[in-house]
Amino acid sequence: MKRALSQRFSHTKAGAQSGHPPSQVNNLLVLAALAIVLITLSLLRPVDHDESQYVAATVLTAHGLIPYRDFAYLQTPLQPYLFAPIAWLAGAWTWPALRILNALLGVPTIACVHTAARTLGAKPKAALTCAALLATCDILLFSIGTARNDALPAALLTAALPLIARAETGRAPRNGALLIGLLLASAAAAKISYALPALTYGLYALIHRRHRPVAILLGTLPVIVFVAWSYTTSPAGFVFGTLTFPARGPAEYYASRPWKMSLPAKAIDTLKFLALGAALPALILIARDANRRRAIGLFDALIVAGLIAALLPFPTWRQYLVPALPALFVRLSLIAPPTRPWRIALVIFAAAGLAPSIAALASPNDLSLAQALREGRAVGRALDRHGISGPIATLSPQMLPAANRLPDPAFATGPFYFRSTRLLDPQQERTLHLMSRARAYGTGAPILTGGEGPETSGDASLDRALAASAISNGYRAIPVPGTRFTLYVPPSH
Repeated sequence: MKRALSQRFSHTKAGAQSGHPPSQVNNLLVLAALAIVLITLSLLRPVDHDESQYVAATVLTAHGLIPYRDFAYLQTPLQPYLFAPIAWLAGAWTWPALRILNALLGVPTIACVHTAARTLGAKPKAALTCAALLATCDILLFSIGTARNDALPAALLTAALPLIARAETGRAPRNGALLIGLLLASAAAAKISYALPALTYGLYALIHRRHRPVAILLGTLPVIVFVAWSYTTSPAGFVFGTLTFPARGPAEYYASRPWKMSLPAKAIDTLKFLALGAALPALILIARDANRRRAIGLFDALIVAGLIAALLPFPTWRQYLVPALPALFVRLSLIAPPTRPWRIALVIFAAAGLAPSIAALASPNDLSLAQALREGRAVGRALDRHGISGPIATLSPQMLPAANRLPDPAFATGPFYFRSTRLLDPQQERTLHLMSRARAYGTGAPILTGGEGPETSGDASLDRALAASAISNGYRAIPVPGTRFTLYVPPSH
């Protein structure tokens, strides 16, 4: 990636002869190459059960259901609406289409770090190097390589950074503050952890009026109206999905493993994730530079805000650190050139950042996306043979687009609410369209098990609990030939 990005400023005869500036031609070639690499990595990356609720939410929204009102969604609301047209067009190929979309969102994320760095005065080589270092971080590669909700807010946040940089240097474009407000508010509307960097910038703008805080606020208004409308569709569902479950759900699930919720575990996990890439040495270099300057600038504040947003939830996972990365690598491009030992360290850590992706691609025990799609189509054929056409209850709803079926709305969150036991009472669950392991009484829909297990980073005991509930309610088991899946058909069928 670094070599490809470094070609960005080379000049070719082909570009000159075509009538286009050579740098523009090279820029497009580099971005196209980067897109191909990221898309390839995303399609080859094994299945992760985290993808379940995001695929399900997008598919259900594409079919006219409203998040929170008609099914539970455990995030802020923007992504299902923005991605729904992709699901509507892609049909059975929704899951890989969402992966491709997230990989493509990684391109502007990387490119805008370079643009913001150059806007702030970074030298061309430093800006290119820092953009390349970002591209090698496992935190980013995982986040843009799966069908989660990390790539969209990262791209929105990073798209605002060049505009913020221009405002900081006194060269803000006309209506730039409006667009900054729209982008930062949209990032928070896609994932709530991005609200903290957005608020940090808003406070900075109030102090430094050249950033035009009133215009920034006006830019946020369309998103505020959208989020407020989402709240009105189901106030209880909105609060539970965006605040209550993120705050209480992990603590309940990890109650039997209290170490995972401890501060020492958080410290170890955070250092591990930052070390899988150049983020850890970059933080050290920037901290040294800030101490030498005895000043905290805007991008330093954005880094701190991103880190706080990552560290507030328990436990900490790698994708939580994405909000800190764009500002981190922009800021890194502005320090004095590091010494040779530090340059070697950055290269070593960058190589370490690529290692998890390489290991994931080579793992024989994980479920590949291609195999998952084949099994999804096999599930669809089995459903057709038994005349089953309605929604399917499953902890692996990401498998259903390939089967040309919709998930039962009560299972739209995949395994993540199902593993709860005491967060809601039965009446609240019914009101919010949720189903827990403690009350897996079924909705009358056919049940599909087999997709939640170690090969998808999941918990196989949850599928076993769902299967046991199906059997206790008189469901008939039908193994799906050639797959790991089993259908459970209700007695009335």
